[in-house]
Amino acid sequence: MKIKCCLAVLIPLLLFTALPSPAAAEPALKKATLMPLWTPQAQFAGYYVALEKGFYAQHGVDLTILKAGPGHAPVQALHNGAADFAVLWLTTALQHRSTGVNLVNLAQIVQKSSLMLISRKTSGIKTIADMNGKKVGLWGGDLSIPPRALFAQQGITVHEVPQSQTVNLFLRGGIDVTSAMWYNEYHTLLNSGLDREELEVIFLHEQGLNFPEDGLYALEKTVHRDPALAAAMVTASLAGWRYAFEHPDETLDIVIRQMREARVPANRVHQKWMLERMRDLFKPASPQGTPGLLNQPDYEAVGSIMCIEGLIHAYPDYTVFTGGSDAGEK
Repeated sequence: MKIKCCLAVLIPLLLFTALPSPAAAEPALKKATLMPLWTPQAQFAGYYVALEKGFYAQHGVDLTILKAGPGHAPVQALHNGAADFAVLWLTTALQHRSTGVNLVNLAQIVQKSSLMLISRKTSGIKTIADMNGKKVGLWGGDLSIPPRALFAQQGITVHEVPQSQTVNLFLRGGIDVTSAMWYNEYHTLLNSGLDREELEVIFLHEQGLNFPEDGLYALEKTVHRDPALAAAMVTASLAGWRYAFEHPDETLDIVIRQMREARVPANRVHQKWMLERMRDLFKPASPQGTPGLLNQPDYEAVGSIMCIEGLIHAYPDYTVFTGGSDAGEK
């Protein structure tokens, strides 16, 4: 009887221990936060799609996308620990890296500059040199770095006019030239009633200055602390972008929903234009390029220009800036 009793106790115990625990079957997701560069719009579609389609969760990340826009600086959020990852321009990252904020480029979403300088053909402005002495609308902060570098390279001086989030100043004739993003303000100008034939458009990347814009960044210490998390963020984010371009209608539904939840005006036609332009900008400039990878010659050109213009005092080696650890500062 004693043996039978022991077996009776032992068998259920063995059955219990043979069953996998929930924790063993499904490892806990790692919590992380991401701050986009601005309020919800198709410019950040890949991240919203990756979140909604479960790509982050599939790669072990419990991601929260933080509120962005006025009063929310992504680079500051990284610096003070409010965000683990953020979307930044390369120029912004290099400026802050130069001041001791060790940012790392994990993925380069926008492969070439979409920044444009636009004038009316009736103004007679056809080249950058023609802008000498003219009123040029520039956004503040880091967004003004590329055009200012171009003006300096061309040896011209423009009358800088602070530009708001709209193109109203240009439409009202208050400035001769307006700054615009291909995926945003340019389309707004066309929708305002201006014809393409009425506008003189100069892309900065066609002037020998390609300043790659939106990239996925983190602090160096964040990457070193959990390289697997950083890698998962990149993999899931790129999967989100690919899915977004392959399923534009579904993507626009997701983006519009995010915009409405954030109480941001949502225009589907405009967001469709933005998504299509982001698809163009996502593609590497050369067939040999890799989507999501910061082009080394572009990186070094931007770093060199910013040093020459006195905007930074140094920039790290490419391997360091993109997550390596075996190269020194230039």
